[in-house]
Amino acid sequence: MYNMDHYDEEMKYMHQEDDWDRDLLLDPAWEKQQRKTFTAWCNSHLRKAGTQIDNIEEDFRDGLKLMLLLEVISGERLAKPERGKMRVHKISNVNKALDFIASKGVKLVSIGAEEIVDGNAKMTLGMIWTIILRFAIQDISVEETSAKEGLLLWCQRKTAPYKNVNIQNFHISWKDGLGFCALIHRHRPELIDYGKLRKDDPMTNLNTAFDVAEKYLDIPKMLDAEDIVGTARPDEKAIMTYVSSFYHAFSGAQKAETAANRICKVLAVNQENEQLMEDYEKLATDLLEWIRRTIPWLENRMPENTMQTMQQKLEDFRDYRRLHKPPKVQEKCQLEINFNTLQTKLRLSNRPAFMPSEGKMVSDINNAWGSLEGAEKGYEEWLLNEIRRLERLDHLAEKFRQKAAIHEAWTDGKEEMLQKHDYETASLSEIKALLKKHEAFESDLAAHQDRVEQIAAIAQELNELDYYDSPSVNARCQRICDQWDALGALTQKRSEALQRTEKLLETIDQLYLEFAKRAAPFNNWMEGAMEDLQDTFIVHTIEEIQGLSTAHEQFKATLPEADKERQAILGIHNEIAKIVQTYHVNMAGSNPYTTINPQEVNAKWDKVRQLVPQRDQALIEEHARQQNNERLRRQFANQANVIGPWIQTKMEEIGRISIEMHGTLEDQLTHLRQYEKSIVNYKPKIDQLEGDHQLIQEALIFDNKHTNYTMEHIRVGWEQLLTTIARTINEIENQILTRDAKGISQEQLNEYRASFNHFDRDHSGALGAEEFKACLISLGFDIANDAQKRSGIMDAEDFKTCLISVGYNLGENEFSRIMSIVDPNRMGVVTFQAFIDFMSRETADTDTADQVIASFKVLAGDKNYILADELLRELPPDQAEYCMARMAPYTGPDGVPGALDYMSFSTALYGESDL
Repeated sequence: MYNMDHYDEEMKYMHQEDDWDRDLLLDPAWEKQQRKTFTAWCNSHLRKAGTQIDNIEEDFRDGLKLMLLLEVISGERLAKPERGKMRVHKISNVNKALDFIASKGVKLVSIGAEEIVDGNAKMTLGMIWTIILRFAIQDISVEETSAKEGLLLWCQRKTAPYKNVNIQNFHISWKDGLGFCALIHRHRPELIDYGKLRKDDPMTNLNTAFDVAEKYLDIPKMLDAEDIVGTARPDEKAIMTYVSSFYHAFSGAQKAETAANRICKVLAVNQENEQLMEDYEKLATDLLEWIRRTIPWLENRMPENTMQTMQQKLEDFRDYRRLHKPPKVQEKCQLEINFNTLQTKLRLSNRPAFMPSEGKMVSDINNAWGSLEGAEKGYEEWLLNEIRRLERLDHLAEKFRQKAAIHEAWTDGKEEMLQKHDYETASLSEIKALLKKHEAFESDLAAHQDRVEQIAAIAQELNELDYYDSPSVNARCQRICDQWDALGALTQKRSEALQRTEKLLETIDQLYLEFAKRAAPFNNWMEGAMEDLQDTFIVHTIEEIQGLSTAHEQFKATLPEADKERQAILGIHNEIAKIVQTYHVNMAGSNPYTTINPQEVNAKWDKVRQLVPQRDQALIEEHARQQNNERLRRQFANQANVIGPWIQTKMEEIGRISIEMHGTLEDQLTHLRQYEKSIVNYKPKIDQLEGDHQLIQEALIFDNKHTNYTMEHIRVGWEQLLTTIARTINEIENQILTRDAKGISQEQLNEYRASFNHFDRDHSGALGAEEFKACLISLGFDIANDAQKRSGIMDAEDFKTCLISVGYNLGENEFSRIMSIVDPNRMGVVTFQAFIDFMSRETADTDTADQVIASFKVLAGDKNYILADELLRELPPDQAEYCMARMAPYTGPDGVPGALDYMSFSTALYGESDL
């Protein structure tokens, strides 16, 4: 039966045909063909009433035969005709016929009774064509197409196996006659020897087809072969009328075609599902392979020796996060969507659930993805720690080199000095001087003990931090320590030698000794000050640089007292010079107690004064850099503190939309897509935050007290938001697909959602086994009574009896069966989509294996097996090949060579046996 939409489409086509016909009827050749065809068609029905017409525009003028024709083809009685001969009687009869046509839903455009009574050939032919469309062509439908398209599709399918036949229209495709012959041979192959026909002999082909149709098929000859061959473009209406007679003559074969259509539909669904399975397997394989290749790279913790190399690794990791991972996130989301869509289609087509290959389940991919993100997080932490370590190592190594260089400069020549035997030939005063000088050296040596210990401590820390150039550091440190031990031994030896001769040496220059004693520590202080002023520093906060600035200011406050000490030391030297000049003391060389001289003191003092402003400038620049870092922290925090709560709010809103029942599914889908659009439009703010985060990392900023959000938090939240909105939209689309496929009303869906939400107490979007069982009871399912279906409504007493009979504990066998349907992966929970699929399955009907077996039995002519030729004849080539490749040979006692088992094939399609 046609629905009203289909009927309206037919009427629209008939109206278009009427308008187009008024132009085409002007062609005399077409008008001649229509006269002949329409006359023969009318007579094929009028002869059932014992009459006929000879002239189509003359014999219908009084309306009597027109009313008779309508009664014959409709099987209904029209109003009693007028038997008078006057014009008014004829118009009345024609109007009764036209009114009857209009009552069948046909709109007659510009056709009036007066024109028919006056014998207007153009209007009469148009009226007859309208009748033919309504009663001979309109009811033709193949796969829900319109009448004309259905008739054309029927012709194409029936002539598809024949060479040199290509039916594309109802005019020139029929000129060679092979189309008519192919239709006859397809249904009655014994009437025509198709192999002897030639495409270049259209007259013979057409006459053969018309003669056979008239003689054996009771189809009157509506056209002559010359009418078709002699016209460049035969009249489409005449050809359609003629071909429709063939269609009705062979309508008995429609049962087999219907059966073939059912099989084609089932096979097409199966082929589509298999392709979706192959696509899922490939996409899952590719994604898992990418994860397998990426995780070892992220787990590689081989440290590098330089900051530049580690910075490059960090840049590579940023490229991975920005460029390589986002497409894979989309692939993973699409994989889950494809899997859910496939499972929905399988359930809708009553097929068993799809089980991916081992290791390729959605849960396996999620586990692999979790491993990837775990390795990714650990890798980023390792990179940052390595950069901090290398930064610390570079600082320590530079500090080691500076202290080692200063120490080596100080020890240069000390061993040679300590090994001299100058005291053996020195005078008493010289011996005294040598002894005091040695005492000053011992004081200096003790002062340098702290520096040696610092050098050893720095070398030890470099070793503990696994510094790449530790061997050279250790070697240099060992040389310094060995030299220091040697200096200690030599100092002790010289001291003992000087003390042995001390009794012989009484004269001593106290002033030189005083100068040496005061100059040595002051010199050491200046060296320490220069070392501190040139020492590199590394800070991460404004507070730390402010601490360094404070210490530096405190140091500058000690400079006046130090200058007084310098002037005092220089005063001692001046007094020595005055005594030497006054008493003409014989001074052989410089101060015998120290190598420090006033020029060196002044030079180092000038150096200290020169380094102070340089240190000031370095601290100012570092303070500016830390202020910029603080600005970057605040800039990132201001955005992160807005984006983070925004993502959380959107996640909560999507969750509420997915469980609430505001409006139809289409309204919810529209609402979700608007959310998706607003979320996608928010992406530039995420990108801007990524840019600020990159600036922070480039500035080597490792903490931010202004926000609890890290870029990793934002990224994970953003990816979860995109995945959640896509998954929620997919669930709504699947619900629409289920609703449309199963004919579920909006009220039913609302009832299912209300029940589901009532038992989904934690609003997780899924029910546990016991929650699901309680939900089924609330909807009136008697689970303890195997798979019996109920109406879905229970009154109070029935529900009370049900609860008592099961004791709030449903039958385990039946409930296990239901759980295997709604939870094929044994996850222990039931999603709303699975719940809807189950409810639609329980309340709707679908194709079954028995129906497919019955359809194959029709094609096989009631045999228990089917032959390859029968499949090729009734099915499209690709689906016939699909069946032959998968059907097992028939082994029954009534089988013949080449027999195929369609029964086991049909049950395998629905998972009831192995394919």
